[in-house]
Amino acid sequence: MSETRSPREVFHKLLEGITDGRFSELAELYAENVVVETVFEPVGPRRFEGRAVLMERFAMVAAHSPLELSATNVVVRETDDPEVVVAEWDYRVHHRVTGRTFEAANIQVLRVRDGLIVESRDYHDHLALIVGGDGLSELVTALDGKRRA
Repeated sequence: MSETRSPREVFHKLLEGITDGRFSELAELYAENVVVETVFEPVGPRRFEGRAVLMERFAMVAAHSPLELSATNVVVRETDDPEVVVAEWDYRVHHRVTGRTFEAANIQVLRVRDGLIVESRDYHDHLALIVGGDGLSELVTALDGKRRA
């Protein structure tokens, strides 16, 4: 019988998988009925439900992401709820297309039950990622279209 990972251990496993580019392994850290909210996502979906949806999302990122990420300034705080941790960190980002290197701040609130993520609220600096990829004009166009719809 294997020991169940703590919320802190699950977060570190998730961050390690992301920074190592092992996206095909990430879905196994999530419960079947997980809910993930990307609170500051400017135009795309902000809510993802279910491990299968996350598997598709991670496969898309693995196939198309131009980013190389390394994590710095990682702090994980436990809360009065033993299932919940709050993690803060910065990504040192290298954008392979634009050649830019920059930092992007992140906060994640994870609820982990029986060693699996059941809820995640993700606060990533999407604007830094968009600007670093020369995507500001596309963002403005998308936001303008969203406003008119």
